[in-house]
Amino acid sequence: MSRTTTGRGALSLYQEKRWKARTLTAFLVIALPAAALFSLTQGVMGVPPDWTARIIAGKIAGLSSLYAGFPAGATAVVWEIRLPRILCGLCIGAALGASGVIFQAILQNQLADPYTVGVSSGASFGASLAIFCNTVLAWRLPITPAALAFAGATLAVVIFIAEGRGGLETTNLIMAGIIVSAVFQAGLSFLKMLSGENVSAIVFWLMGSLAGRDWKDAALLAVTVIPAVVLAAAFSGDLNILSLGDREARSLGLNAKRTRFLFLLLGACMTAVCVSVAGIIGFVGLVVPHLLRFSVSSDNRLLTPLSALLGAVLLTAADTAVRLIGSGEIPVGVLTTLLGGPFFIWIFMKRKNGGRS
Repeated sequence: MSRTTTGRGALSLYQEKRWKARTLTAFLVIALPAAALFSLTQGVMGVPPDWTARIIAGKIAGLSSLYAGFPAGATAVVWEIRLPRILCGLCIGAALGASGVIFQAILQNQLADPYTVGVSSGASFGASLAIFCNTVLAWRLPITPAALAFAGATLAVVIFIAEGRGGLETTNLIMAGIIVSAVFQAGLSFLKMLSGENVSAIVFWLMGSLAGRDWKDAALLAVTVIPAVVLAAAFSGDLNILSLGDREARSLGLNAKRTRFLFLLLGACMTAVCVSVAGIIGFVGLVVPHLLRFSVSSDNRLLTPLSALLGAVLLTAADTAVRLIGSGEIPVGVLTTLLGGPFFIWIFMKRKNGGRS
């Protein structure tokens, strides 16, 4: 086979991947507001789509005349309860999807997810400590700041341990994450034991849920997640270079250690904010990048924005489902794990069989 023929084949494959990426992007851009609007209309109190649109438009524009004739309950449900919850779901889904791409790239491990380096364990311990203090000791300790503080401390400890073992290499980061996670898991078990009858509050939070999220949570996620996802997508080409190895990265003029640190910080910060607001929502950051990598492309320049969009759509759909299933609300983290586990097994087996063929 001539070089010309090979080059044409590679160009054709690249163009096919770009076409798939553009088509999927267009679909997800349409599906995102559609899923949000559908979720806004569903629940114990059904609100018609035109009412929902007029309530949101009136609130944003400050024109109460647009929804003056509507029941006060419908306006409160749409604007105060459902909309901030849905915005939180969109941001968290996007953050977990993009973070999954980042951690799988910098750790060069396709089984990595946003929780690999132990940040989630630190955030979970901080939130559980706050819940323990509030329910058992009758203190008033805010949950989200406590979770963020412990997540930041966890990241600092992981980086310190990895640097002590020779630098921010893949093996060092994974080992440091395992060590720190084990310590915090032991502390978390100790808090559960001390909580006694109040342990249910900790357990429910750890399952991962968007219930009760308000505009403060939505604002926190918006100001942190949106810029972080944009940065990750803008510099995702560097992830491709990192995957070649440190020596090749240096030959291409990229400081591999500094770039790995910056991406680690970016992904860990997104994960920390998400965990501090909604608890641990599993498998989104693992399944979404894999699904797109197998079906579209492994190019991180395409994978990062697509994972953010698909993660946002999937988490919004999952949260809508848990609100509609049964009389009691199921934590969305339970649903994503129940569905994500078998789905990931199916993807893994399909990929394995494809490789054999």
